[in-house]
Amino acid sequence: MAGFRSLARQVRDPRCDLALRRYSLRKCLERFAPYGHRATWDHLCSRAGFGPEDRSPDPVRLVAALDELEEARAVWLAYEVEFAERRKKEKHDGLRRPGSVDDWHRLTWGGFGVAWCDDPAVHPREPLAEVLRRLIAALEREPGSNCPVCDGERLAWKYDLDHEPSAGPVCTDCGILVPRPVLTPEALADARRARLLVSA
Repeated sequence: MAGFRSLARQVRDPRCDLALRRYSLRKCLERFAPYGHRATWDHLCSRAGFGPEDRSPDPVRLVAALDELEEARAVWLAYEVEFAERRKKEKHDGLRRPGSVDDWHRLTWGGFGVAWCDDPAVHPREPLAEVLRRLIAALEREPGSNCPVCDGERLAWKYDLDHEPSAGPVCTDCGILVPRPVLTPEALADARRARLLVSA
């Protein structure tokens, strides 16, 4: 099974058939897809300027999509290194019980679904790397009441998500499943009430 870097080389290789290059980009999303596979694909296609169903996209546009994905992956991998170093130090200092950020991080190891978007057509418009930087910054500060990605105030609790956890606060502006550790208890309660109001 090819890894992310080897798939990325195929996307860039002009000697490869265009169908293989497109397929390799799709396979990269099995290794790293911050919004989930379908929403990340939709995001990359819209930002690079080709259709999700386009079987013969411009190779320059394919590489542009890969560039964005690689930049975001570098941001996330750097965070994971820092996270691992912090946990190692905490364990050394006797803090064995992980906190809520650690519980959330365990579910997103490797970067899949970090900013899960249950609706593949609704996701942030900003570059993936910028979205991840905002999310990481939120994880490293005190919890707040808004979406860490778009600063949206409209959070609603959604059930039956195609993700783990299967329920949680979703930003109705940018579509991400907001990690619970970045929200105050009051913001989480407000999101639950918003869900109840919607379903009433």
